[in-house]
Amino acid sequence: MNVYPTEKIRNIALIAHGGAGKTSLTEAMLFNSGATKRMGKVDEGNTVADFYPEEIKRKITINTTPVPCEYRGFKINILDTPGYADFAGQVKEALRVTDNVLVVVSAVAGVEVQTEVYWDESEGIPRVIFVNKMDRENANFDKVLADIKEQFPENIVPVQLPIGAEDDFKGVVDLIQMKALLFEAGSGKITEAEIPADMMDEVESYREQVIEAAAETDDDLLTKYLEGEELTDEEIQFGIKNAVVDGTAVFVFCGSALNNVGIKPLMDFIIDCMPDATHHPEVRDKEDLDKEPLAALVFKTIADPYIGRLNFFRIFTGTMKSDSTVYNPNKDKEERINNLLLMRGKDQIQVPELHPGDIAAVTKLSETLSGDTLTEKANPVVLEGIDYPEPSLGIAIEPVGKGDEEKLSNAVQRLMEEDPTITIEKNTETRQTILKTLGETHADIIMERLSRKFGVDVNTNEMKIPYRETIKRAVEVEGKHKKQTGGHGQYGHVWIKMEPLTDEEFVFEEEVFGGAVPRNYFPAVEKGIREAMVEGVLAGCPVTNFKVTLYDGSYHPVDSSEMAFKMAAILAFRKGMEEARPVLLEPIMDVEVEIPEQYMGDIIGDLNSKRGRVLGMEPRGKHQVIKGQVPLAEMLRYSIDLKSITQGRGKFHMSFSSYEEVPAALADKVIEKAKREQEEK
Repeated sequence: MNVYPTEKIRNIALIAHGGAGKTSLTEAMLFNSGATKRMGKVDEGNTVADFYPEEIKRKITINTTPVPCEYRGFKINILDTPGYADFAGQVKEALRVTDNVLVVVSAVAGVEVQTEVYWDESEGIPRVIFVNKMDRENANFDKVLADIKEQFPENIVPVQLPIGAEDDFKGVVDLIQMKALLFEAGSGKITEAEIPADMMDEVESYREQVIEAAAETDDDLLTKYLEGEELTDEEIQFGIKNAVVDGTAVFVFCGSALNNVGIKPLMDFIIDCMPDATHHPEVRDKEDLDKEPLAALVFKTIADPYIGRLNFFRIFTGTMKSDSTVYNPNKDKEERINNLLLMRGKDQIQVPELHPGDIAAVTKLSETLSGDTLTEKANPVVLEGIDYPEPSLGIAIEPVGKGDEEKLSNAVQRLMEEDPTITIEKNTETRQTILKTLGETHADIIMERLSRKFGVDVNTNEMKIPYRETIKRAVEVEGKHKKQTGGHGQYGHVWIKMEPLTDEEFVFEEEVFGGAVPRNYFPAVEKGIREAMVEGVLAGCPVTNFKVTLYDGSYHPVDSSEMAFKMAAILAFRKGMEEARPVLLEPIMDVEVEIPEQYMGDIIGDLNSKRGRVLGMEPRGKHQVIKGQVPLAEMLRYSIDLKSITQGRGKFHMSFSSYEEVPAALADKVIEKAKREQEEK
């Protein structure tokens, strides 16, 4: 593959709801460019973009895959993205580095949920729409076009109309050139023909919309249009390009990706009317991008146990050459660039250098990860990173093999390098390792990758709630540890007062008079309390929000020791817990749920059913944000519940707020379950 200058490069991300046909469209574009000799099919597991075992098995796109092709002396960097919410982080990566967006909409299903979500995410990026699957049963272009116009507030303008539909779909009418284009299914071969007479009224109406959208972008064109003069095809194309770049119109194409119908005109439009990298907001004020200091953003990382890291990047300014050194300001680390690779699926193509706007990959960078900038140490530039979605579904994982804890930890760390939307944490209270993901399918994929790539099989369990215990009343109790053996005995004796505390977790004080307990044993008493408070008397949970005062006791000049007083304190604590009306506490979370307004009633009702308290609401852009507090025990699967209620349109964030007493009926169940688990051990 040749090295291309910036003006000859087009970067375009394909976004849509899953199943709309992004990967099939990618296959058709590759075939039309000559990059492949035959079109692969998702159902057959032989597409260029979906080559990972998990993708082939599920027949869905899981990873954003850069797929470059050469067409008409230009290079198109296609970014084929996933269509399911569980892999939204991959879409974020693509949108961060692309210059254009191609939105794929099914002619049967219309605008689906993730298309809506990703449309909002791509705001500000030049967009074009392709209505796919025109040859399918129940395909209806007019209905889908009305749906698009209803869902999206932008100026939606068709530049093509379909000739026929379903089994009778033959081709399209080009509203710019005013020609009918008939396609040979599969080959993409085009035959020009006269526009069907019965379509002329509709064609002329829509062509007027195209001309109007083009004219409105330029004062001279608008004057000519308003004065009733005909615009030339070149003037219309000039205006269309302006409209795409400025976002004043979104143009609509139609066809069938699977049968390669209508794809070449779409590719021509990408070349002729979609902007190159010089129009990107971060560089459009610079005159010569090649002469600027190097600034490249790493947007994707693959962690391979055999070849190491593979980092994908997009160059914004400057040039990058093989056998060079770059600087990572995020890590304050110089990195060696050995080979520059153009990746087409799993195939690698080496190139000597790259210019601004291009997308490529490099291997064996030691510390560079997604979101990092590669630049020059002498003229460092730091690019904005990637705003990844926050993982919200937590599951407990443990290795199947005994002693594989470290192996599991290392494997998850490697996966976190390639997927920043997962997190791992060790909960010391519940003794669980918690993996957080964007959803159930995402979690399943992570499990498969742990096994396939790193040889670590895991068991999964539901997250345990880190309950705590506290006391409700003040008590005074005695603890005496007395043991006589052959030599020195053991003697420790304390009186302590335990009382509830609201604003602090634990306070230890002493009020001993007359040396009843020597001062040098005070630390041992506190140590004993701290050791004992790790395990309460109800469900074995840590004890919190209480104060202990050591106020009396006795000692033996020979048999007393720090260990004896520590044991006496433990005995006193356990006795005090029994008498001080212990209760169970649960973590309460501050929750923010962002949703379209039509779901507010359902969400508020659902939060109330989860023992939640709704504290307020406020608008945020097009959505509403509901703020409240909900027990963590009710939120373990909330990402699944929210997805179900809002059909995937909602998102939420939660953070720890405080601990509150568990209602008695629920507390009894928790305590009973804890005792059963203890007995089983």
